[in-house]
Amino acid sequence: MSGDRHDQYTVHVKVEDTPPCPQCDGSTALLVQFPHNWKNGRDEDVSGFREAVLCPGCHHKEPAAAELLALFAVDDQLSLENVDTFGGLVAAWAESVRQRTVDEEALTAEFELWKRGEL
Repeated sequence: MSGDRHDQYTVHVKVEDTPPCPQCDGSTALLVQFPHNWKNGRDEDVSGFREAVLCPGCHHKEPAAAELLALFAVDDQLSLENVDTFGGLVAAWAESVRQRTVDEEALTAEFELWKRGEL
């Protein structure tokens, strides 16, 4: 699943020694890294990478995550028999993560709380 690091569809996957979940600080099942582009404050294109972790506790209700977590529940480890299934499920989950956007209203509300020293 990896290739040229500049390919917009490249997804790097890490299944060992993954960082804790940033939401709950719990253990994570895997980490993905993929290219991400955005516009900065001067409306210029910026290219970089995004990372996301798969947390069994926080993401189990998301359809793409639930399917991937179900594979982990059935098969404790990757093998030749499940590697293609794993790859497809990781690609689907990574694409669902790639499509997430920031909730601007929630971000603004948190910023206002932070400015008032309430966060």
